Amino acid sequence: MDKPRVKVPKKVKAGEPFEVKALISHKMESGQRTDEATGQKIPRMIINTFTAKLDGEVVFSARFYPAVSANPYLAFWVVADKSGELEFTWVDDSGDSATAKKTIEVS
Repeated sequence: MDKPRVKVPKKVKAGEPFEVKALISHKMESGQRTDEATGQKIPRMIINTFTAKLDGEVVFSARFYPAVSANPYLAFWVVADKSGELEFTWVDDSGDSATAKKTIEVS
């Protein structure tokens, strides 16, 4: 899994929704393809969960399935009442994970 990219506004207004954009590079192998050289099925290896937390509280989560394209991109809205840290975590079938953190300032 490559380094994730996350875009959030640096400053937001209390109680107003703001958009979060998250992207991670991952092949997302579905397990349906066959290796042409060996004739063997290529094992499934996808990101299966994504979680976004604001100061430790889950504000958005998603489960992915084999039909999701490579390099999954998400956009969602969050509401914050106070400044804090957003933490984003992606986990794949092997248990490998990637994490990104962004700080937001609420006025």
